[in-house]
Amino acid sequence: MGYRVATAVCWGVLAVSGAWLGSCRPEPGKDCTEIAREPNISPDYSGTVIPPNIAPLNFRVLDPGQRYLVRIHAERGPTLDLASRTGLIRIPQRPWRAMLGANRGNKVLFDVYVKDGGHGWRRFQTISNSIAREGIDDTLVYRLMRPVYTEWNQIGIYQRCLETYEQSLVMHNRSFGSGCLNCHSFVGNDPNLLTIGLRSQIYGDATLLACSGTVTKIGAKWGYTAWHPSGRLAVYSINKVRQFYHAGGTEVRDVVDLDSALACYDLRSQRVVCPPPLSEKDRLETYPAWSPDGRYLYYCSAPILWKDRDTVPPENYDQVRYDLRRISYDVDQDEWGQAETVLSAEQTGLSILLPRVSPNGRFLLFCMCRYGCFPVYQPSSDLYMMDLSTRRYTRLAINSEYSESWHSWSSNGHWIAFSSKRQGGFFTRTYLSYVDGNGTAYKPFVLPQRDPTTYDRQLETYSVPELVKGPVRTRQTLLARAARSEASVKVDVPITGATPQARRPEPSQERE
Repeated sequence: MGYRVATAVCWGVLAVSGAWLGSCRPEPGKDCTEIAREPNISPDYSGTVIPPNIAPLNFRVLDPGQRYLVRIHAERGPTLDLASRTGLIRIPQRPWRAMLGANRGNKVLFDVYVKDGGHGWRRFQTISNSIAREGIDDTLVYRLMRPVYTEWNQIGIYQRCLETYEQSLVMHNRSFGSGCLNCHSFVGNDPNLLTIGLRSQIYGDATLLACSGTVTKIGAKWGYTAWHPSGRLAVYSINKVRQFYHAGGTEVRDVVDLDSALACYDLRSQRVVCPPPLSEKDRLETYPAWSPDGRYLYYCSAPILWKDRDTVPPENYDQVRYDLRRISYDVDQDEWGQAETVLSAEQTGLSILLPRVSPNGRFLLFCMCRYGCFPVYQPSSDLYMMDLSTRRYTRLAINSEYSESWHSWSSNGHWIAFSSKRQGGFFTRTYLSYVDGNGTAYKPFVLPQRDPTTYDRQLETYSVPELVKGPVRTRQTLLARAARSEASVKVDVPITGATPQARRPEPSQERE
């Protein structure tokens, strides 16, 4: 795309070949006009903290010009000089990886030069990014789909190696008659135990359990799922959700959960129970999340404000706000304690959703919005961090004017991945952010792509990004075969949820 990388190294600089580069290379202070601002680049990779094992942050220089030079350098190692005639800057992976690895805890700097016909070379202020000492889990699992309005069609769960741009398919809905594919979840950040929810007019509603190379089809539809750290049981939601529309606004879609509860599946006995504190008749329970020691289950709970659980939207739907609760659990005795409120909607004036506890158990990341249960459709949804030792919480500085939601932690607790609509309010993209030991989150950056213009034309949304410590190795053929088979594990669920018509989206499960 307008440049060629040479193999020669001269004067400690990795040179970029090109007919115009060489004796014409701009020299600061001699033949360059200094510009008192940073260059405009897309995506915005400036002033942030990046992992030492992240793929190259390819970008496009938006300032107009005929020729471009980007000089990338750090305290240790050679400099990278990259030239382009289009403004597209693609960084070679091998020297980039070596530069980051040699400079953990230091800065990586981008000097951008632009030449145009009338003013010669211009040099912009240096872009500076910090390289964290702590790496990020090398795999991100997410779902790609078109935004859901009245129907869904092509849905796939994919995994991406964060150290490169390699993306591979975990499972696609075309393998089981274009049914719905959703709610992938793991035990912590371990890719060896995976569940995937299915809904199909042909093959029924079920959950796939992939464990150590084998796949089991469980005859029950799981909603939002949280695996106990022991891997012995999973708590999942049963939701009766419906989508409806507003007359105007940036986001016209909305979702209401007419009825919901939490159920517990025991992997050994293959039995489902609904503990009474998690399935109260007059309340909505959803979004389970375990503490890393397995002693507490966090979840969200709200009072049901309507009698008719079929009318959409019900009365007072925009007055429903969820509390953050937790309940103790003894896995050895299989005993539940009493539920307690950690943070109430009455205190915050907002609906509290999607709790996720950090791997060290100290911090709880969650989001809050004006009302309801589905933050991705709420532009007011922001991320918050609670210190569980004090129960003090703060709104993170990384929020935008648009929706932030569907967040997950890395296994070392220093990185979060989350969905954001900050690129215009319509499509969710995956962002990564560094979190220090005090729970402070730093400026996020969008998942890097080989082609830096990818997000300008991509119509699919990235939903439910989950960081895991390695690739999912269960073969697509095994997952597809299990999806098309009869359920090998049939369970008796004490309570049931509504089953929507085929090919109609169930938004809280679609997780755009």
